[in-house]
Amino acid sequence: MPCMKHAAIIFGIAVAALALSSPVGAQFIPPGGSRFNPPLPAPPPPPNIVPPVVPQFDAPIHYNYAPTPRPSFGDRITKCLDQAAAAGLRPGRRAAYSRACANSN
Repeated sequence: MPCMKHAAIIFGIAVAALALSSPVGAQFIPPGGSRFNPPLPAPPPPPNIVPPVVPQFDAPIHYNYAPTPRPSFGDRITKCLDQAAAAGLRPGRRAAYSRACANSN
């Protein structure tokens, strides 16, 4: 019987030594976490905040000398149809007038 007792003690010490020296015991797993979870991504870079341009009181006024854009064809047709109706033209003459008027402007 004492031989079995010594064998059991030696076996227990061997199992404890193996359990404490394994690499799994050296890893830290936070509470509620799993070792199979991927690592957290790096935090995003801080946003680039640019202050708005403040108008200066002493700065000269800059005018926009660009010509105004040409009205669309539909707007020109509508204006010409209104002019033709105001002049009292019949529908057939109104269509011919609006085509000529819209293409000339």
